[in-house]
Amino acid sequence: MGETIKTDVLIVGAGPVGLFAVFELGLLDLRCHLIDILDRPGGQCTELYPEKPIYDIPAWPMITAQGLVDKLLEQIAPFKPTFTFNRMVSSLEKLEDGSFRVVTDEGEILEAKVVVIAAGGGSFQPKRPPIPGIEAYEGRSVFYSVRRMEDFRDHDLVIVGGGDSALDWTLNLQPLAKSMTLVHRRPEFRAAPDSVNKMYAMQEMNQLEFLVGQVTGLKGQGGQLEAAIVKGAEGEVEVPCTRMLPFFGLTMKLGPIAEWGLDLHENLIRVDTERFETSMPGVFAIGDINWYPGKLKLILSGFHEAALMAQAAKRIASPGERVVFQYTTSSTSLQKKLGVAG
Repeated sequence: MGETIKTDVLIVGAGPVGLFAVFELGLLDLRCHLIDILDRPGGQCTELYPEKPIYDIPAWPMITAQGLVDKLLEQIAPFKPTFTFNRMVSSLEKLEDGSFRVVTDEGEILEAKVVVIAAGGGSFQPKRPPIPGIEAYEGRSVFYSVRRMEDFRDHDLVIVGGGDSALDWTLNLQPLAKSMTLVHRRPEFRAAPDSVNKMYAMQEMNQLEFLVGQVTGLKGQGGQLEAAIVKGAEGEVEVPCTRMLPFFGLTMKLGPIAEWGLDLHENLIRVDTERFETSMPGVFAIGDINWYPGKLKLILSGFHEAALMAQAAKRIASPGERVVFQYTTSSTSLQKKLGVAG
């Protein structure tokens, strides 16, 4: 276990609303650390529909979901936020000085003066594929995310799925693996065309094998895989497999946050509309995960909530400091923070 990560504001969720919160908090000189269960920033926009067009972002008649995430990352770059990916927040503890200690599912410890929950509909949970007995291998030789690429070096690796995650990890892990097999139920993919073309090119060079079919069974003992049974149009084949990565999509659950003692409304976190603070002082909730009368689940609404939350968070993180509201268009000090002052 490494050293405790300390920051002014810990943001749970690195989707668009969490990212914009970094901007609003950064203008007020608050350092942010974001934690997300996914392996990259962007939340649903990046993981589920990166090429989906969005039409209701102000000043953008149309922008793709990934394009929006890219612009937000560019916008918050001056504030140098830090990130922890592939982690779920397991517990929240309020300390004697009023700050918070958060522990992840891997045991990392983070401390912050303020916690902001911007986890969309909750934490993303991988969908378990309908393979008999797969539970016995989970966490030992079947994994639903890649936390360390080195863990897959010199293994017979089978990746199952047809989306961006499956194709990206097929391309990235192939140089490390002893053998690489990609399995998808049809020859058409939901992934970026460039990734698909690269995969087919590698197949032609015998650098990997692509099978059209479904994994219907596993062989091994003691949690260690030895082979995967793949059923295709021409019958079943046994594929050597010591590591498997199934990418069958994600579901959203409130997860451990539900056990934090916050006031909930139909599995959403109830907040006020002045500060977007939860029933626990110092803990805020913005974006799709919160609820209040008249709530609209729009990215635009989450941006508004982030702006008001930041003002309240500043008063908690910097007690006694006078908070002066300023406009980025006219404030030289804000423009210096953004690196645009003349």
